[in-house]
Amino acid sequence: MRAVLRSVDRAVASGALYAACALLATIACLGLWQVVSRFVLSQPSTFTEEAMRRLLIWMVMLGIVAAFREGALVCVDLMLRLSRGWWRTAVRSLITVSTLAFLAVIAWYGVDLAWRVRFQTFASLDLSMAWAYAALPVGAVLAMVSVVAYHFDPRERGVDAEV
Repeated sequence: MRAVLRSVDRAVASGALYAACALLATIACLGLWQVVSRFVLSQPSTFTEEAMRRLLIWMVMLGIVAAFREGALVCVDLMLRLSRGWWRTAVRSLITVSTLAFLAVIAWYGVDLAWRVRFQTFASLDLSMAWAYAALPVGAVLAMVSVVAYHFDPRERGVDAEV
């Protein structure tokens, strides 16, 4: 079971990280094009600003997948640092369950929001707004995989390295 979880987690986390990096590169290129078209060509691009905003949402939601897997998000870990033995396991389990509940709320309302705006389009792009809002449930579900994987196989750094 753990081997399957590790292989799924490895594919999800690395795929999400590569996608987030590719989106960052795309956003940088769009920003450069926006500057060139506005100040060099004197013909401002009509789609770049809106496209950059939507891609930024996707980049962040995919980036948190890798951040959850590495345990790299900012946390208050005093209770975890002070706990030992079974109490430490209970605290880690409480943190995992709380995080999964939070991500489930994001996924639930993200699906609802994407469904509600499916017929609306962006002002400068002929795309449904649901594509931008779909980043919430997709990122949350992928992050859930990383949270579960981190719970069962924490990285050897930070608080967990002190055990």
